[in-house]
Amino acid sequence: MTVISKTTVRIAAAVALAAIAGCSAAAQGGPRQSTAKGRAEPAEVPAARPLRLIGDGSTAYTGAQPHQPRPARLKAGGRPPQFVVFSWDGAGEDGQKLFSHFRAVGKKYGATMTYFLSGIYLLPSEKAGLYAPPRHPVGSSAIGFNDIRGIKATVAQMRGAWEDGNEIGTHFNGHFCGRNGVGRWTPEDWRSEIRQAVWFVRNWKTNSGLKNEPPLPFDYAKELVGGRAPCLEGQHNLIPAAKEMGFRYDASSAGGLQVWPHKIDGIWNFPLQEIPFPGRGFEALSMDYNFLANQSGGTRGNRAMYDTWGRQMRDGILDAFERTYEGNRAPLFVGDHFESWNGGTYMKAVEEAIKEICPRAGVRCVSFKQLSDWLDAQDPEVLARLQDLPVGRAPEDGWAAYLSGKPGASGPAPAARITPVAE
Repeated sequence: MTVISKTTVRIAAAVALAAIAGCSAAAQGGPRQSTAKGRAEPAEVPAARPLRLIGDGSTAYTGAQPHQPRPARLKAGGRPPQFVVFSWDGAGEDGQKLFSHFRAVGKKYGATMTYFLSGIYLLPSEKAGLYAPPRHPVGSSAIGFNDIRGIKATVAQMRGAWEDGNEIGTHFNGHFCGRNGVGRWTPEDWRSEIRQAVWFVRNWKTNSGLKNEPPLPFDYAKELVGGRAPCLEGQHNLIPAAKEMGFRYDASSAGGLQVWPHKIDGIWNFPLQEIPFPGRGFEALSMDYNFLANQSGGTRGNRAMYDTWGRQMRDGILDAFERTYEGNRAPLFVGDHFESWNGGTYMKAVEEAIKEICPRAGVRCVSFKQLSDWLDAQDPEVLARLQDLPVGRAPEDGWAAYLSGKPGASGPAPAARITPVAE
């Protein structure tokens, strides 16, 4: 796969901010003990999954996605789980093998994630003319198309990721940013972009010639329920298009706080969040690129600073986690790219954060889709109470009193304190 060059993302953290106070595992197989002493019956063999090919066989219906938690309403007075979502923009498998690596990391530490696919990663460069980007020439793109080897590798990782229980969302296609980018698109432009993203997934065999490869085990038109726009631009006109196309959430907002999410016109809004930037007088958006932009300003900075920059991002994520874990329990959103910027220091930072966070008691590292499921299952009055909690603020008299539904329930406690981490 061609190395991806990102155009500048809008960076909310460049300006100093006022101080802010403040899944279920799959059942394991194995022998089952018989009532007859000394005998063990073999584990039950799961029934074969259905397989119904769709179109040219690039995708197939195979039944409900495996390893999905069943959303349940929070019990009266119960403490909410601590949700954390790690997501990846432009997910694809190239020579760095980061898609496969982080799938393994997720399995090791119990983290289900969201992988936002750039649709043209399933389109070979010689077929670029099949992409008609809105307001740009046919066959053009701000990022590279793929080659056959890259398509095969990416499809294999998509297949495995879905079977592991992860979500395949969309990062759309051509990654057009800035003056003539997605920020100027109309709802109809976005509808065209979404339709093409789905088409590339549903026709990758025909477009690549890899007709003997197994299909993706899902219908992308039905599985696709959310995405993140390039450079965090264009959400205003994306929302009506996304709603019409069946999306349930959008993760394109360029700036949010660590509070419980709200809906925009019926679509869950999952923004990148302002999180602590250790050693600096402001907060940064919870994404690798935004730390990079405030450190080196480019992808190949001073090598002597790589470890320091990675620690800053890792500790910023961990500080943000502690603030919400001990505070309002708002979901934490962390966005990333499969890249080797500044020697891969941000990949190391994210992996260390996953290792530290996901095994913690009461933590659920989930996909955006799974978070949407849980939120939609909750009592609206309980959600409203959660949404009232400021950044880093737990209920003063505890969760039982605050979410009991009784009149006079206590308000939020003082903000959770963040202990700075030494460089």
